[in-house]
Amino acid sequence: MALSETSPGEPPVTFHTLGGSSPRRLAVRVREGEGPPVVWLGGFRSDMRATKAAALDAWAASQGRRMVRFDYSGHGESEGRFEDGTISDWFADAMSVIEHFADERPILVGSSMGGWIACLVARERAQRSSSLGGMVLIAPALDFTEALMWASFPPEIRETLERDGVWYRSTPYAPEPDPIRMALIEDGRRHLLLDAPLEPGCPVHILQGMADPDVPHGHALRILERLPAPGSMLTLIKDGDHRLSRPEDIALLVRTVEAMA
Repeated sequence: MALSETSPGEPPVTFHTLGGSSPRRLAVRVREGEGPPVVWLGGFRSDMRATKAAALDAWAASQGRRMVRFDYSGHGESEGRFEDGTISDWFADAMSVIEHFADERPILVGSSMGGWIACLVARERAQRSSSLGGMVLIAPALDFTEALMWASFPPEIRETLERDGVWYRSTPYAPEPDPIRMALIEDGRRHLLLDAPLEPGCPVHILQGMADPDVPHGHALRILERLPAPGSMLTLIKDGDHRLSRPEDIALLVRTVEAMA
């Protein structure tokens, strides 16, 4: 495994190679420790250096807990182009990293798109009789390519996607627009979860801001309705935005993960 430069106190980056028809190297940081491993699953176009991920890593360091962070292909320090990625690719990335670095009843912490990836991982592991320790989902964007993108796109954007294969969406989270590809939309339809009950086989706690402009809190309620009643919780933060990265939000996240762990 190759190593990358790292800041003091952080675990070094190792590069995990994914095989198959499209081999790629994924950047991974593993903090050694005890207890069920905590795995960070980031959002769309985010990376493992994001504020919430770094805060959880600092908590893990203070508690001697094992924690795994990684970048999906085309994100952060991993190989690949972001615009070429699909939900299938990023789901495969997550499955491979978890199997190699955090296979013992991991606790998945999924932010935005990472919440969808976490639920796909949970379903796959349940089918393989591989249990999870729990999931903490932050503004989980299950089915976002269909429910939060395609369903809300006006006809002119749909026409652009169908004609050109890509539409560039401005975003407050990056200086450049997000390239939204028709291939991403079409691939997302292979992984839709909200048309059936969700059976993750573990406790689930959702944290959702009610002032979130990207994932409405009604979406979190829709997810909660599909989860089994025992072990499923939703915490609404009335003035919380999509990032939920204020000090009080971070403190809530850490408490929630600590209670799950």
